[in-house]
Amino acid sequence: MSKELRIGGIAVEPGTQETIDLVAGQLYTHEPIYMPVHVLKGKLDGPTMFLSAAIHGDELNGIEIVRRVLASKTLRRLRGTLIAVPIVNVLGVVHQSRYLPDRRDLNRCFPGSASGSLASRMANLFMEEVVAQSTHGIDLHTGALHRSNLPQIRGNLANPKVRKMGNAFGAPVLVDSGIRDGSLRDAATERGIPVLLYEAGEALRFDEAAIRIGVTGVLNVMRLLGMLPPRQKKPTRPFIARSTTWVRAPGSGVFRANVPLGAEVAKGQKLGMLSDPFGTEEQAVTASAKGIIIGRSNLPLVHEGEAVYHIGRVSRPAAAAAFAEQAQDLTGPSPQSPPIV
Repeated sequence: MSKELRIGGIAVEPGTQETIDLVAGQLYTHEPIYMPVHVLKGKLDGPTMFLSAAIHGDELNGIEIVRRVLASKTLRRLRGTLIAVPIVNVLGVVHQSRYLPDRRDLNRCFPGSASGSLASRMANLFMEEVVAQSTHGIDLHTGALHRSNLPQIRGNLANPKVRKMGNAFGAPVLVDSGIRDGSLRDAATERGIPVLLYEAGEALRFDEAAIRIGVTGVLNVMRLLGMLPPRQKKPTRPFIARSTTWVRAPGSGVFRANVPLGAEVAKGQKLGMLSDPFGTEEQAVTASAKGIIIGRSNLPLVHEGEAVYHIGRVSRPAAAAAFAEQAQDLTGPSPQSPPIV
């Protein structure tokens, strides 16, 4: 039998679920700011995994991924505990902003401090009430404003637990990514908790394929950990990008992109054209390495040096591109969650 779990002073008994509102601060009006946490606790012992979204307040895909995971009937057979936090940066979501009102990036403020800045206090709250209770974690993100990311997992592949979780997730690409100081991954790793970072889609937009890949990936990891019954069909192993490179605009102007996310590219291949508004001066923007496109800018107005494409260096670009195309073809009807358009 599983033991009770306590978050925010509220006990969650085995075989039950609770929605807990953690007090994350206060508005000028003296109204409290709540960070919503939903806890599902199985009757039997097992790992405790946190699932977090919207650490950056304009990254919305993760909110929908968490909603669909919680709605999954598979969770009726849960072993262990799932701690789901659909909105970590509550004030950022309210203002549709990546940042908190003090302009701090919450994902550079972990592990935080109970007596620090607003961002530091929110990070500390999340660490002490959620991460400290967990054995594993998945953090959901999107590309930045006006940038789209191919569905991908980022993790430190030198950690065997992270690598196994990343392979099980089943996103098209698994990026061997260093850990940034002050990030949630950094703070959790210091506590010995393996964490995956899922990147997919664009800020302030729902991307149906990215959402479905995310939901499936979360459930796949839970199956790997023994939290859910296994499936006979194992997920397709992702293609590993040992490194990535940015293609930057050689000048300022209007950029016409020609290559989509997930496409195979060769070094020197033309990715688009950069011109002045009249089209009298044009120059090609070319790939600086071979691989597949894992990120791109959606804004045609660029300044010199601005990143316009992100290339993942994989060993078999053609196969990786084919897998990415297949994985993203997930926008057909679903009885449980019709596509969002």
